[in-house]
Amino acid sequence: MNSPVFSRRSWLQTLAAAPAAASALSAAPLPGDADRERRMKWWHEARFGMFIHWGLYSLLGRHEWVMENEAIPVEEYEQLAKRFNPRPNAAREWAKLARRAGQRYMVMTTKHHEGFCLFNSKLTSYCAPKQAAGRDLVAEYVEAARAEGLRVGFYYSLMDWHHPDGARCATDEAARKRFVEYIHGQIRELMTNYGKIDILWYDVAWPLNAEGWESERMNQMVFQLQPDIIVNNRNLLPGDFSTPEQRIQADASGRAWEACMTMNDSWGYHASDDNWKRPRTCILNLVTCARDGGNYLLNIGPRGDGSVPEESVRILEAVGHWLERNGQAIYGADRCRVNRSNYANFSRKGNTLYMHVSYWPGETVVLAGLQAKVKSARLLASGRPVRFEQDEFRVRFLGLPPKPPDDPVTVIAAECDSEPVQNMDRVRRERPRRGV
Repeated sequence: MNSPVFSRRSWLQTLAAAPAAASALSAAPLPGDADRERRMKWWHEARFGMFIHWGLYSLLGRHEWVMENEAIPVEEYEQLAKRFNPRPNAAREWAKLARRAGQRYMVMTTKHHEGFCLFNSKLTSYCAPKQAAGRDLVAEYVEAARAEGLRVGFYYSLMDWHHPDGARCATDEAARKRFVEYIHGQIRELMTNYGKIDILWYDVAWPLNAEGWESERMNQMVFQLQPDIIVNNRNLLPGDFSTPEQRIQADASGRAWEACMTMNDSWGYHASDDNWKRPRTCILNLVTCARDGGNYLLNIGPRGDGSVPEESVRILEAVGHWLERNGQAIYGADRCRVNRSNYANFSRKGNTLYMHVSYWPGETVVLAGLQAKVKSARLLASGRPVRFEQDEFRVRFLGLPPKPPDDPVTVIAAECDSEPVQNMDRVRRERPRRGV
């Protein structure tokens, strides 16, 4: 993922001009919109997934970009592979944690920018089964995710700091051809050796463009091998979904999107990074993603031995406990056209509006500008009915407890007679004002 110094957007803006691709594209077309809707149905319903950044950098505990940011020589850095031997069943702990957190899918780094492969590759000896670990860590992850009923995603970095052609491919056509065949070959291995894979999550395309990477041919191969898979947009093709990073931003074109975010400020394990988000913040991020029609991919950075930092566990378990009571407002949520409040966020499913009150105002909760008529209301976690009064400018939910009945966010479910839509401009223009 991104360096704290150089953003991925800055990498993309400085892409080197790549020579024309020499390989002919497959004649098979990429999947169309109708097929995309079929393939992505489960993903839209899931809303919440776990990202896992894990590699040799996890041994150092100084951020996943440590090799680049500290200019560690390749010969020095690759010695870490002789020490990287995580404890057995680490991936089972992650999958069980994801299940407790209410996450429905997982995406793990099979190869990050450092170039070390957690999977068994015939194309390099720089992979876990041929180094100290002596085993295929991707296979363990896939087995663990499936055992918990979770969908399986593979992250794969196109950028590679270890491969000798990883930088010179930008200016040397022979190097480009070698490197592209290496990358395509590893993607083929990932799409071939682990059964059905649900997500392929490309990352950083530096230093080539889509033509240089032969991204059309890349995706055609992927869909030929995995016809039900979904792919992101980071091989510089549109893919099936967009990937705003460390921010929640719906795609302006209406495409599917997923916000990937950390729980502190690092993707990989960073021993000194203690800037942890509160569970409430993560819950509200999830609500905002669901409100705007997107997914929330929340990251863990296990240590080198595979153990998950205790703060990550605490945060995820708190989110999962909240979802046990309020998941109805998240899973399968529709885009919501209500978003204005000083103390609440919103989600929607059909004609039901969910008001997520994060800063409890007391015995009365008010929503202004709602155009639909409320038919009934209840506290989602307990099912307790909520009394309400409504006029043309506001709805007042009355008789509530003076302190929040649910922690850290209380949800009021309001059944409406039509899709709930908010119009605050009308409130400003038409609400009666006293004469002066």
